[in-house]
Amino acid sequence: MVNVAIMGHGVVGSGVAEILINHADRIAEKVKAAVNVKYILDLRDFDGLSYSDKFIKDFGIILNDDEIKVVVEVMGGINPAYDFVKSCLLAKKSVVTSNKELVAAKGAELLRIAEENNVNFLFEASVGGGIPILRPMAQCLAANEINEIYGILNGTTNYILNKMIVDNMDFDAALALAQEKGFAERDPAADIEGHDACRKICILASLGFGKHVYPEQVKTEGITGVTLDDAEYADKFNCVIKLIGSAKKLPNGKITAFVRPTVVSRECILASVNGVFNAIMVNGDETGEVMFYGKGAGKRPTASAVVADVMDCVKHINARKYLSWEDGSPDYVDNSVEEKQKFYVRIKSQNYQLLKSEFIRVFGENTFFIGNEFSKELVFISDVTDENELKMQLDSLKGVCGLTVFHTLF
Repeated sequence: MVNVAIMGHGVVGSGVAEILINHADRIAEKVKAAVNVKYILDLRDFDGLSYSDKFIKDFGIILNDDEIKVVVEVMGGINPAYDFVKSCLLAKKSVVTSNKELVAAKGAELLRIAEENNVNFLFEASVGGGIPILRPMAQCLAANEINEIYGILNGTTNYILNKMIVDNMDFDAALALAQEKGFAERDPAADIEGHDACRKICILASLGFGKHVYPEQVKTEGITGVTLDDAEYADKFNCVIKLIGSAKKLPNGKITAFVRPTVVSRECILASVNGVFNAIMVNGDETGEVMFYGKGAGKRPTASAVVADVMDCVKHINARKYLSWEDGSPDYVDNSVEEKQKFYVRIKSQNYQLLKSEFIRVFGENTFFIGNEFSKELVFISDVTDENELKMQLDSLKGVCGLTVFHTLF
């Protein structure tokens, strides 16, 4: 028998407990050992459950029980999760977590401690919820050199943008609906400001490229600046707006890493990823592009991924799964490198006729644009250029009083 402890009994934690307890026979058959949930750590009381007797409030009970071989951390946040996880690994207990904030901030250190103590630190559920992504990258794509990782990494923002595009909702109404349906938290900042997607691209880039990428190194922009007008204009260009997280290897060995609203051509496969679904593209030198698609959150899908990691730990008691990366460095991520691409640009002026004449002067009369004399603005998608060159052109326009620029994916 392998004894397991669960730290946290929220949405995901309760799902993990239910799967491990209710499907104990099926799990035992697959891992060739009985898996017993011995403790569930939570400061709250949970009376009336079939497993209410398993709840404890003292972390020390888990840490000092030599019978506990695998610990599940589903509390979220950095503190006290980091101290608890680190202590468990040092005590030679394998740890499974869905905590993307913890892995993005402390992953390299915790993986090193796990290796030094011949235990496992697994976190499949931290990126795609129920979407298998980390294990396939580490194992199925192991023969590849990963060149680029990008995609839709946050279901909440994808749902909001989809409502703006399809149902003509403004941002506030779409956010309120997402909260009503339980797709967005009461405090939605982590989603709509891009922090959740940032943490996920950190983990993906760290695994894909072999060095830790920290959240503060990723240039991050959320969707709060996207308006219904932007969604409507993008549609007229046969495009949609998505929040895209991306990381790409540079020729000098460094990488770029971004999270930002992106205008995506409807000819691109990511344009058709709607609702709360996520899609992650991984480009390997041998396979080319591979896509991982599914719901990136939710109690049961995320808990399923956590339990799969628990089962992996049970199969590898006293042995390690190869999952690691080196620590990073302050200069590892270089976001000053700008590739040439097209840009979506919306320009506003107090004088539409002046704006129109200035636009033609700078960009040429053959550049297609959508003009709106009523709102005194015009919108265009640039030719292939780099951001600095575009900025110089835009700076030379006279009479501009408002400017929106989004990167594109065609």
